[in-house]
Amino acid sequence: MPAAVHLVIPCYHESGRIGPFLTELCAVTQELGGVTIRVVEDGSDAAEVRRMREMLAPLCQRHSHLLDPLFLPDNRGKGGAVYAGWNLEPTAEWLAFVDADGSCSAAEVARLIRLAREQPTPQSALFASRLHQFGGQVHRPWKRRLIGSVFGLLVSTLLSIRIHDSQCGLKLVPRSAYARIAPDLRIQGFAFDVELLAALHDSGCPVQEIPITWHETPGGHVHLIRDSLRMARDVWRVRQWRLGREHA
Repeated sequence: MPAAVHLVIPCYHESGRIGPFLTELCAVTQELGGVTIRVVEDGSDAAEVRRMREMLAPLCQRHSHLLDPLFLPDNRGKGGAVYAGWNLEPTAEWLAFVDADGSCSAAEVARLIRLAREQPTPQSALFASRLHQFGGQVHRPWKRRLIGSVFGLLVSTLLSIRIHDSQCGLKLVPRSAYARIAPDLRIQGFAFDVELLAALHDSGCPVQEIPITWHETPGGHVHLIRDSLRMARDVWRVRQWRLGREHA
């Protein structure tokens, strides 16, 4: 039997974009077997919740591995939505998430799941990476590419962890590694990936960056300047927390 994978899709006002991607993802993962998918709706308003329920209902009927969605009453942030979905799954050997917009295709999700399953036992986390120079075909606006490169350098420098792209919206983490670090994870917003990276690294879980094909989908909720500054602040917080633990 293939290693079980639980895949969470965090959503905030994504009913207008997730449909085609989720339809393809359900078909691809059904062929793979051993994958469950859960959409986590992160505190959107009542009208959006209604639209999401209507969109998901027929898909859930057709695909038994698409689990009942989780509707959070309040907006926690992307990381809070991911962790809420992961914490509902007690047995899968791999915990994963992917962005709802389809910038990372269902085929790429399936490819990383296959790579994870090549490990005899889950040991190394897999972080997708939007780096065309490493073999991936990446289509992103130049401003986002530039800020992403600067942010990757900031993370690597402040945390002393070699990483090129900590923020790509596809990751797979061994359940055993997540169980060790979950009590110490505090950041629930867009920079949760950075804290997750640092916690995995410090716990002894290797992180592999896997180049992927990425086609940026318009209509996201990230404000390029405002959220970049917030994320930089969170990177500094992670650095301070790690220094505090080292000197405790």
